[in-house]
Order: sequence, then C-alpha cells, then structure tokens
Amino acid sequence: MPVGVITNVLCVVAGGWVGSQIGGKLSNSLKQQMTTIFGCCALAMGISSVVLMRNMPAVIFAIIVGSLVGIQLDFDGHIRQGTKALLTRLNLGADLDLQLMVTAMVLFCASGTGIYGSLVSGMTGDHSILIAKSILDFFTSMIFACQLKKSIMLIGIPQFIIMMLLFLAAKVILPLTNDAMIADFKASGGIVLLATGLTIMKVKEIRVANMILSMAIAMPISAFWMNVITPLL
Repeated sequence: MPVGVITNVLCVVAGGWVGSQIGGKLSNSLKQQMTTIFGCCALAMGISSVVLMRNMPAVIFAIIVGSLVGIQLDFDGHIRQGTKALLTRLNLGADLDLQLMVTAMVLFCASGTGIYGSLVSGMTGDHSILIAKSILDFFTSMIFACQLKKSIMLIGIPQFIIMMLLFLAAKVILPLTNDAMIADFKASGGIVLLATGLTIMKVKEIRVANMILSMAIAMPISAFWMNVITPLL
C-alpha cells in the first residue's frame, strides 16, 4: 500500500489550498524563516540516511559519476523546460510566475527526497521518509500558494504519477538486492537530500535533479564493489 505516496500528494494539495486562502496574511519574514527551517529538516533527513552507508567508496563513486552524467545531459534543465512547456500548453502561463511554478514542479515532482523516498517505500515498506517529506511539503506548498494560488494544487497530479511509478518499480528491484546494497542506496539518497537542504536554505544553489542518476547506479556499483573489489583488498 503506497501510504507514503498518497500522504505526500494529499499534503501538497492541502497545503496549496490553505496557502491560497491565507497567503495574504503571512509576512515575508515568516515565509523566509520557514523556508530556512525546511532546509534544516532536509539536512537532518539526509544525515540520518548517510550514516547507514556500508561501502563508502562505492557510494562516493556513484555520486560523482551519476552527477557528471546528469550535468552533461542537463537533467535539471530538461525537467524545467518540460514543465514550462506543459504550463504554457495548459494556458496557465498568462497569470502565473512561470519560473516560480517550474521551481515548485521540480521541487515536488523531481526532488531527490521524493524519488529516494518513493523507492525506499516500495522496497522496504518504510514510509517514514515520505511522511517526513509530506510535513515539509504541506508548508512549502502553502508558501508557494501565496503567489501561485490554487494552481499549485495541480502539481499533485504529475507528482502522484511519478512517485507511484517509482514505488511500483521498487517492487521489481527489491528481489535483486541485499541489505548492504539498500543501505548504500539510502546513503546516496541521503547525500542528495543534503544537497536539497542546502539549496532550500539558499546556502548554495545545487541543481539537485542532475544528481538523480546517482541513486539509480548506487546499488549496481555497491554490488560490484562487494563482489569484485572487496575480495581483492
């Protein structure tokens, strides 16, 4: 049962509705401070996952190689362009800050937290990451809705589709893994979460979507390290 996925989507929709109703009553100072707190929470979630790491060289290698490929292929840029094209096609561009809407779409649908949390939820049945993300997303959606109004609620549709596909794919992946591979996958996702937190806090703008491939290759590299490299050491 995709409890985490459903919870996350509902929180984004609910937060968008609440924000559209009370947005004008919130001060800019409050919005900025809450955004910083959201970033701190993302950092805490990342740290809790990184400490599970079993094979550090494999995880570091996956992060570097995956990010290099992501940057070269410009995953983040393509996601942003696709989102902008979709909004224009839906005739939402005229009344909206398109760039802000694109940023929200990337944050909710293609963030490292969502992808990582959906896969972990499907693999292990642990929904805690997505539920923690849901709490953050409720308030983040509320902040975005102060400017984007109820249109932010539409993000729940692509978010549900993407996260459900990841959740279902995880069921196929699980029989091919072991505990160490899953731990290294979680650690790689934790590093992506750390990057997400730094970006939200505006400490450093990191194109987190470019790091997504790192999570996809973390488990194969972990398996190769344990089965081929470790016996030679």
